[in-house]
Amino acid sequence: MNEQIRPAATRLRLAEVPEALARPLRPHLEAAAEEMVREIQGLVPEYARPAESTYGRRMRWTVEETVRHFVEAMGRPETGWDELTRIYVGIGAHEARGGRSLDGLQTAIRVSGQVACRRFIKDARRLDWSLTTLGQIIESLFVFLEELAGAAAQGYADARQRLATERERHRWRLRDLLVVEPPASIEAVAELASAAGWETPRTVALVALGPALEDHAPVTPPSVLADWHGPDPYLIVPDPDGPGQERMLAALVRGRPAAIGPTVPLNKGAVSLRWARRTLDLVVRGVIPEKAPVKWLDHVSTLVASMSEELIDLATGARLGPLMELPRHRREPLVRTLLAYMESRDNAVAAAERLVVHEQTVRYRIRRLEQLLGGMLYDPDRRIELLLLLHTWVRFPDVPGQVNAAEPADGEPGGSGSPSGLRDGPRGRPRSGAGHVPVTRAARAR
Repeated sequence: MNEQIRPAATRLRLAEVPEALARPLRPHLEAAAEEMVREIQGLVPEYARPAESTYGRRMRWTVEETVRHFVEAMGRPETGWDELTRIYVGIGAHEARGGRSLDGLQTAIRVSGQVACRRFIKDARRLDWSLTTLGQIIESLFVFLEELAGAAAQGYADARQRLATERERHRWRLRDLLVVEPPASIEAVAELASAAGWETPRTVALVALGPALEDHAPVTPPSVLADWHGPDPYLIVPDPDGPGQERMLAALVRGRPAAIGPTVPLNKGAVSLRWARRTLDLVVRGVIPEKAPVKWLDHVSTLVASMSEELIDLATGARLGPLMELPRHRREPLVRTLLAYMESRDNAVAAAERLVVHEQTVRYRIRRLEQLLGGMLYDPDRRIELLLLLHTWVRFPDVPGQVNAAEPADGEPGGSGSPSGLRDGPRGRPRSGAGHVPVTRAARAR
């Protein structure tokens, strides 16, 4: 800033004014400063502080130093401005740290200039200055005040930049603190949130993010804490169930897979992030259809199954052994029909609508399943277990085979032989064949 003000100082024409003109002005410097302070306090409310307060004394000292520097520069081309420049740079920085604009300071500088002009005009009459001398002094005054305002603006901008950088660091620390385990105390979170300028919500939800299609991160609202560039990026969304949050979140994650974790208390972010990432993993695997952002709550049964895939694999062989022994093209329609039938509360008509088949086809398949599985099909103690096994079979594409349940199997009206090119996959179950899709997708496509 000093380098910027020195060239401007050379534009002051005070060096052309006889140094002798400053002598009759020096006895009146204190009175001039008092008049300026009164005018400033009358026109700038934020500067209307008691004269004996720390702020009041500091303001008076600043005005006196400004007036003294200007008068002492008359007839002295070697006058230095570094000291005064530092004062105004500091004033600008102080305003920035206080969260205020520069409007008040700019008004105070303008008012001081008006007072100085009035007094110089009176001095010109009293001391019989020429118009040329008066013009030189007034012109120098305008340049002088302009440079002081510039120094303050520079100090203000630098301080704002430092504050923004410091606040951003606090936001990063707060983001990391909200997902630590064991959780931090509410008091520690609140303290860091205050330093970061982040309004603490009652609840948060974590959003796990997949790879982005674009390299640059979107503009993030101040309320959202984000890790866009980490190995496992995520967002912290405050009060996620509030109005407009869902729409805002959808806009933020557009173009990339995303999964929303549970809404949790402020210091339980790690819990939400864990389930968000598990949900996202199922999206990436293709278990959950990608529809960003995916909500964990819409896929609880799939999440439960994903936690126990080995156990479910063993239980499937034990409980559904007769069904698994069938050829793939017969087994898969029965599996999907049974799941749809149980999810439809044992209503063949509703199950037929879901599967896009005739209701008699559903009834035929249920009778066949009764022969295979016996009384377990209607055992209330086994119902939840059976639903879980069937759900895992159908939903996890890297486990079951994929046959369209709308296609009749052998023994059904319109049935055909075994599709070619199919062979059994993991767990004694078939792999997907080309052109075969899960019934849920086939039904939607139709």
